[in-house]
Amino acid sequence: MKLKDLLKGLDIISATADMERDIPSVCYDSRTARPGGLFVAMTGYAADGHDFIAQAYHKGACAAVCERPPKDGIPYVQVRNSRRALAVIGANFYRHPADAMTMIGVTGTNGKTTTTYLVKAILEKSGGAKVGLIGTNQNLIGDEVLPTERTTPESFELQGLFARMRDAGCTHVVMEVSSHALYLDRVYGVHYAVGVFTNLTQDHLDFHKTMEAYCDAKAILFQNCDKGVCNADDPWTERVTRHATCAVSTFGRSPAADLRADNIELASDHVSFTAVTPRACVPVRVNIPGAFMVYNALDALAAALALGIPLDKSAKILATVPHVKGRVEVVPTPGQPYTVLIDYAHTPDGLENVLKSVRGFAKGRTIALFGCGGDRDKTKRPKMGAVAAANADFVVITTDNPRTESPSAIIRDILPGLEGTKTPYVVIEDRVRAIRYCMDSAQPGDVIVLCGKGHETYQEIGQVKYPMDERKIVAGYLSPTARYFGKGK
Repeated sequence: MKLKDLLKGLDIISATADMERDIPSVCYDSRTARPGGLFVAMTGYAADGHDFIAQAYHKGACAAVCERPPKDGIPYVQVRNSRRALAVIGANFYRHPADAMTMIGVTGTNGKTTTTYLVKAILEKSGGAKVGLIGTNQNLIGDEVLPTERTTPESFELQGLFARMRDAGCTHVVMEVSSHALYLDRVYGVHYAVGVFTNLTQDHLDFHKTMEAYCDAKAILFQNCDKGVCNADDPWTERVTRHATCAVSTFGRSPAADLRADNIELASDHVSFTAVTPRACVPVRVNIPGAFMVYNALDALAAALALGIPLDKSAKILATVPHVKGRVEVVPTPGQPYTVLIDYAHTPDGLENVLKSVRGFAKGRTIALFGCGGDRDKTKRPKMGAVAAANADFVVITTDNPRTESPSAIIRDILPGLEGTKTPYVVIEDRVRAIRYCMDSAQPGDVIVLCGKGHETYQEIGQVKYPMDERKIVAGYLSPTARYFGKGK
C-alpha cells in the first residue's frame, strides 16, 4: 500500500517522506522495524518513541510518523497525535475491517468478560452469527482460541485482529473496551453498533488518578456508538452518558430502568429473575451463582434488545450458557467435604460481590484468599482488606502478581483494612503454600474462594510471568502422590 493511502484521514502538518512509496509493514516498536516499513513514534509512559526514530531508520524503516520532526534528515510525516495516527494507519492498512462487521463494545469495572461471553452466545444461537470475541480471558474467532496479553490490544494489532475475524467470516465482534484503550486511543476510529456500560468502582487509579477521570475515559465509548445501554442503578451512569452522542437505554432493578429485573432468586448454582420491559415480561435463568450475575444477564439482554433480538429468545439462550472460566469457577475436589472456587475478583467491589454471593449459599465458612497486584493502585489495598474482613469468615492474605514491588510491602498495605475487625486471618506470602493451607484447614461445608487470578495461569514476578494455574495446584495437592509425600511440605 502506498504511503499516501496509509495516511488517508490524517491531518498532516508537514512531510518529507515519499508519498508514492509502497509500504510493506508498520511498527511502533523500533526493535521490530523492517526494511521499507513505516515507524510510528508515540509518546509513552515509560519511553518516548521519538527517541528511537533513528534506531528504526537504521533497521530499514523508510520513514517515521511523528509529532516532532527528527533532526537528522530522516524522512518523516508530522501529525498532531501519533497515537491516533497509528489507529488510522492500522485501519487503512487492513482495509477497515471493523466496517464489515457489527461491533459491540462493553466497558465498566466489573462484569465485562462475563457479559461479552453471554452476548456472544446470544448472537450465535439466535441467528447463526459467527462472532469474534476480544477480552481479558482470551480472544476468539468463532470457536478458535487466540491468546491475549491485555484486555484491548494496541490499535494496530487490534485492526489486524479485526481483519482476521473479517477474513474468517465473522459477522459480529463483541469486545471488552478498557478505560486504558479508550483514553490511549487504541480504539480510535472504531464505531460500535452498541456500547454497554456495566458499572464503575475503584480500579486503575494508579493511571487515571481520580474516579472522575476514570469515568470520563469510559464515557468516550458512548461518543462512538449508535446505541448505548447503561446500568440505571450505578451512580456514575449520569456522568458516563452526559456527553453521549447515541440513544441511551437503561437496565437495572430501578423502576425507572427500561429493562428491569423483578422477582430475583439466588441459589447455589444459578440466579433467576423476571425481565420486564414496557412490552414484555420474561423469566430468566443463568446457571452461574451470585447476585452480580443479575446485572451481567441484564447487560447481555439489553445489548441483544438494542440489536433487535427479542427478549424471550435471548432469555432461553442464557439458560444454556455454561460457566465462564475464572468467574465463580468450581474447581474439582473429588472426595473432599469442602468446595474450592476461583474468581477474578481484584477490586474492592468485585471482592465484595463474590464473597457476599458465596456466603449466601455456603453451608460452612467462607474462606477468602486474596492479594493485590503490584505496580497498581495502592489505595485500594486496605479497602480490599476491609471488604474481605466484612464478608468472609476467615481470610488468608497472600501474593497476587507482585510485578516489581515487594510482596511483603503489598501485604503491609492490605493489613490496615483488617485492623480492629473480629475476622480471623493469616498471612502466607507464598500463594501456593497459602492455597494448600486453606485446603488443609477447611472444614466440612466450607467454601474456599481463591480471588484475583481467575483465568490467569501465571504469576508475574518482576517482569517475568511464571506458570501458575490454581486449578493444577488444587488437583496436584489432592493427588495420591501429594498425599503419599505428606501435605503442607
